[in-house]
Amino acid sequence: MSTLYDRETTMPAETKEAKVIRKRTAARARGEPAEWVGYLFIAPNFIGFLFFTLLPLIFALVVAFTRWDVVSGLGGIQWVGLQNFVTLLHDPNFWESARITLIYVGISVPLTTVAGLLVALALNGPIPGRAVLRVIFFIPFIANSVAIATTWVLLYHPTYGPINTILKALGVSQPPLWLVSSQWALPALIFMAVWSGVGYASIIYLAALQDVPQELHEAAAIDGAGAWARFRVITLPFLSPAIFFLLVTGFIGASQNFGMINLMTQGGPGRSTTVLSYYIYQSGFQFYRFGYAAAMAWVMFLAVLLLTLILWRIQRRGIFYS
Repeated sequence: MSTLYDRETTMPAETKEAKVIRKRTAARARGEPAEWVGYLFIAPNFIGFLFFTLLPLIFALVVAFTRWDVVSGLGGIQWVGLQNFVTLLHDPNFWESARITLIYVGISVPLTTVAGLLVALALNGPIPGRAVLRVIFFIPFIANSVAIATTWVLLYHPTYGPINTILKALGVSQPPLWLVSSQWALPALIFMAVWSGVGYASIIYLAALQDVPQELHEAAAIDGAGAWARFRVITLPFLSPAIFFLLVTGFIGASQNFGMINLMTQGGPGRSTTVLSYYIYQSGFQFYRFGYAAAMAWVMFLAVLLLTLILWRIQRRGIFYS
């Protein structure tokens, strides 16, 4: 006569299908929604990503190896292999645009990061109207780009603009011509980019400052540490993840900046503000060299990816995560 133990040990193992059915039955008994409900919620975002991001990326990669003017339709696509990339290497306009992009990104992003930190430290203190000032500094980041561009075009007007009017009142007899000067157009765009990005950076810093333990500052003050020493040893390490985030997103965003340049200078005067993204636009939508434009776009993507990976490698050693 077999015992209960014998019957349990000889019972066949539960199959995978039976486990799935049992879990679904238990989930329904607890009132949990079916799995397809979750997929239904993410479907719109997935469909948008598929049709507006993934498929265009794949198509751009294919077009980068072709010669296509888009006017002739899909039948006019001619396979040229690596010819577009070879042409790119010998194109002086490409390298000039890359140089201008490096200057624009290399100056505007660090300045925005530092200026945002200074604003955040000021707004984090007990000053009158602190909440209102935070909103005021953040407004340029969320304002319409057309409105911002129009405002700054008026401010930079060489004759009637308020900036040059103030400079003349201060004794500057020949103020810069700003957007109509090949020497001053790029610095003017950099200054505007810093102005519009400081509010966003300061908000990120303000959020990070809330995680800095005040007891560490109090203990350091008791030990005789000054304000700069406390900032360097205590505050700055806690802000390092925010600094890294702003640098990475800033470099990616600034390298792709197109709207403000198109609205304010159209890459001029001459080619003084023709960054790489605007040159890609010119090649594709003005000169109808879509294959060449796609090749440049992928080169820029790989360059930004390489820079991001370098920054990511650096942050492993220099970023402090509490």
